[in-house]
Amino acid sequence: MNWLQQILENKRAEIAQRKQSVSIGSMRMKAERGDLVPPFEQTLRSVPVGLIAEVKRKSPSAGVIREPFDPIEIVAAYEKAGANAISVLMDERFFGGSEKDLRAIRKATNLPLLYKEFVIDEWQIWHARFLGASAVLFIVAALDDATLKKFLHACREARMEALVEVHNEAEAKRAVAAGSKIIGVNNRDLKTFQTSLEVTEKVARLIPRSTLLVSESGIKTPDDVMRVRNAGAGAVLVGESLLRQSDLAEAVRFLMSSVWAPA
Repeated sequence: MNWLQQILENKRAEIAQRKQSVSIGSMRMKAERGDLVPPFEQTLRSVPVGLIAEVKRKSPSAGVIREPFDPIEIVAAYEKAGANAISVLMDERFFGGSEKDLRAIRKATNLPLLYKEFVIDEWQIWHARFLGASAVLFIVAALDDATLKKFLHACREARMEALVEVHNEAEAKRAVAAGSKIIGVNNRDLKTFQTSLEVTEKVARLIPRSTLLVSESGIKTPDDVMRVRNAGAGAVLVGESLLRQSDLAEAVRFLMSSVWAPA
């Protein structure tokens, strides 16, 4: 069994249990009472290349990434350095994420937040809205076409945006056909967790110019940022390579130095 299959199997059991405690109807009612959230795509497009900086404790491939781990301190450094949005890992078992982290981060920043989760149920979309997220991650490899379209519709109903993640050309075609406005190209193979920026270069050719293309994973240097920008990316999602640095703000400034003007 590959990593994605293991994570999805665990997620199905987790969400089934959570829905027993709070029904989707109750979650939706709570979410609809929430305030408007900051725009995700518009904020990312406000600079030559937008940065979605990630908050992540660990991963199946890398193990513990940052210790000690203080989400509020991390987000403060990201925001100080000019990050445009924050990605918050929600999965607890495999990535060390939690609802508690997203709640705390929402209180600490006005930046758009991405609910980065393995979404397999509409309940999670309304949960994201309830917590104050601006956008939700949908992984094409985990969803059939009908479900993807259904989730995109639910996202619009919840007044949020969707980052639709693909890993190859076939998935990119499905994402485009579903009407995705923001498409993330994950350079990491979720079966092996190996990364290659060539994935963005190959897939970008299939993405309409009007669609915001986000390159995710394996981005470590200013040259990497410039490389994916030249391929067509309007934003990057970066976590591990930043989180391993002692000075997070300086790490952000250095990473984006090839595309951001000096402050």
